[in-house]
Amino acid sequence: MSRKSIIILGLALFSLFFGAGNLILPPQMGWRAGPLWWLVCLGFCVSAVLIPMLGILAHSRLQGSMFDFAKKVSPGFSAVYCFLIYAISLSLPSPRTASVTHEMAVAPYLGSPPWLTSLVYFALVFFLVMNRSKLGSLIGKYLTPVILLVLVLLIGSILFWPPDVMTARTLSAPFTAGLQEGYQTFDAIGAVVCGGVILVSLRLENPGLDFGQRFRAIALAGLFAGMCLLLLYTGLMYSGAAMTGWVPEEVTRTRLLREVTEYALGARSQALLSLLIGLACFTTAVGVVTGASDYARSRFGDSPRAYTLTALAGCATGVLFGQLPVAYIISVALPALLFIYPLTIVLIGLNAMPARYTPPRLFRAVVAVTLLFSIPDFVESLWPGAIPEGAVSWIPLRSFGLPWLLPAVCVFLAGRFLQRRI
Repeated sequence: MSRKSIIILGLALFSLFFGAGNLILPPQMGWRAGPLWWLVCLGFCVSAVLIPMLGILAHSRLQGSMFDFAKKVSPGFSAVYCFLIYAISLSLPSPRTASVTHEMAVAPYLGSPPWLTSLVYFALVFFLVMNRSKLGSLIGKYLTPVILLVLVLLIGSILFWPPDVMTARTLSAPFTAGLQEGYQTFDAIGAVVCGGVILVSLRLENPGLDFGQRFRAIALAGLFAGMCLLLLYTGLMYSGAAMTGWVPEEVTRTRLLREVTEYALGARSQALLSLLIGLACFTTAVGVVTGASDYARSRFGDSPRAYTLTALAGCATGVLFGQLPVAYIISVALPALLFIYPLTIVLIGLNAMPARYTPPRLFRAVVAVTLLFSIPDFVESLWPGAIPEGAVSWIPLRSFGLPWLLPAVCVFLAGRFLQRRI
């Protein structure tokens, strides 16, 4: 593939990642951190850039569907995992894109009801999903450049003409706060969903590539998309931090983004912000619904009917849940993320390694330990106080929101040691 084709593929991948959460979360985290915005940004980029890019690397190694991510545990486990991922993606991040679009790009101008916005929005999503063979080129060539142009104008204006000195904030554990807020972007889940979309698009648009050529194209496209995400998250977080003295306390995420845009681009810039939000959210919804439909087709003997029915179901779910407020969707998403995100991160890490380092038995052991140590936070998010603090306070890194990390790493290293001795 030519350099231009890889860049277009990377732009398409970036656009599939960059949606509602990626746009509204970083400014508020920067605003909450003030002068420590860079530390929050570091944690945010670990969970919202580094891990997703490892997910794309894992896809380039496997070159299969999401089913292959957990197949080493067992086919049944993989089927359940895929169902949970697509159920969460279609019922939370995908509808959230419609909810954000309504709150920030439609309601201020038209005053239309949320159900009408969701209906029109997902009708357009369904149209693009059904034009599957042209999806990568359409997003990479036309939609993503517009998104990047508006973001560069927004961030560049504040970078070169910043407000007054940042006000000191009292955010505790900024790195951990950024790390956990990065979960809300759903980018690790997006990596296993959208990576498959890019792989299918690559095969449809470039059928003559062999395994090594596809590996190189996907890996380079992922690196390009990751650099774009890193730069934009840094810029958006700095923009929010720069506004600490300009906006009132307890400002909402969406209101802060409006304030940032108005300061950077003027009082008449809301139309430009609406365009940015609409495009960024739309491409993510297209990626989620397309990924679920691709998976259904692959599991039912390459059936076009399975693809179409899944696309219809995904869009119908988006219409139903897209009428809910953004804040409510984010709060509901937290328990699901605390359970499925650690597992997804571990599966990404294991699959990004060469296969000889992760034999099935070791693979299963690491996954089992990860699930076991993720249970307390998941239960606590559903029923606060259900688990006595003394029963789990001994777990390393729990205060950082990572109680599963050290046990998983220890089991992996022990398994590797035993494997080499045997």
